Amino acid sequence: MKPVLEVSHIHFRYKKKVILKDISFCIYPGEFVAVIGPNGCGKTTLIKTILNSIQPETGMIRIKGHELSHLSNRALARYVAVVMQTINPAAMTVRQYVQLGRLPFFEKYQFFETRKDEEIAEKYMRLTGVVPLADARINEISGGELQLASIARALTQEPTLLVLDEPTSHLDITHQARILELINTLKRDLSLTVLMVLHDLNLAAEYSDRLVLLNKQNGRVFSTGRPETVLTENAIQTVYHTRVKIQPNPVSKKPWIFLVNQQANENDPRIKRNEDEPL
Repeated sequence: MKPVLEVSHIHFRYKKKVILKDISFCIYPGEFVAVIGPNGCGKTTLIKTILNSIQPETGMIRIKGHELSHLSNRALARYVAVVMQTINPAAMTVRQYVQLGRLPFFEKYQFFETRKDEEIAEKYMRLTGVVPLADARINEISGGELQLASIARALTQEPTLLVLDEPTSHLDITHQARILELINTLKRDLSLTVLMVLHDLNLAAEYSDRLVLLNKQNGRVFSTGRPETVLTENAIQTVYHTRVKIQPNPVSKKPWIFLVNQQANENDPRIKRNEDEPL
């Protein structure tokens, strides 16, 4: 099976600071892969290189076998759709906003959506549940509703790869679950391939097929693989410098991460710590 996305030996620095160093991984059709790591480790920078918004110093990226550097923005938009963490809503309706996803498919001198474009937009508005908001102003709806509308717009591009940069940040638990359940449903029903940056390790473990864990200390991939192999207590302590305990989720059996309150533990006489154990 050929990968949808190939990232090979990507190196990126900002001024003199190395952000990404020798980053390599692949994503295969129908996978949900989450990129995780501490703040400042280069997660969003990696997404921007995949979207061709910034160019790496060295390395190569392929989308469906095509080198990214050889694709025009229009051609790339037919393969990849993106939902960024920060969305600047314009004064237009939700329907008009979603229909923007058809722009990469406009013919020369085409200025308006065709009937087919409108039908495709309507389809994904139904799938994401934003049809009741169709005539609402995009800058007047809630954050969770805006994310759903943004996903609908991205899907209207009918992409091979859907890229999302922390789509659940600043959302309550209801909207977090709704969006991630929706992405999983779309992945299954549309055979969609998903690359997502996630801040919450428990959400990443619960919903993704594989993880790519970035290490801020050296800019490299610390590990990649299934959640149960990547999310270990040693890995999290090394990369995040935080002590945790990991137990299987009682329902899904995926790894579930618990923070260790070090101050409380030190004051609890029932807990003994080896003097050589790192804090």
